[in-house]
Amino acid sequence: MTVLTSRRNKNRGQGMTEYIIIVALIAVAAIGVYNLFGSTVRNQTASMAAALGGDSGAAGDANKAATKNGKAAADEAVKVKGLENFSDAAAVKPTK
Repeated sequence: MTVLTSRRNKNRGQGMTEYIIIVALIAVAAIGVYNLFGSTVRNQTASMAAALGGDSGAAGDANKAATKNGKAAADEAVKVKGLENFSDAAAVKPTK
């Protein structure tokens, strides 16, 4: 009986470990995407919040800024990056 319980616990531990690895990989990918498109996401969120608040002028400005930052992020994503110039890519400041 203890052998069956021991095997069952090992299988549960293996499943949990695989789940944790998958969640960690998704988190790393999400951080990378947010680093690349973070300013675009922030500006689009600000645009939606301003539009819901009834301020169409601020919504339009935030939408234009989001479009500009999205194009800049897409241009940056096309460039070939290596570890030797990773810090240069991380130092790109969002435009307003």
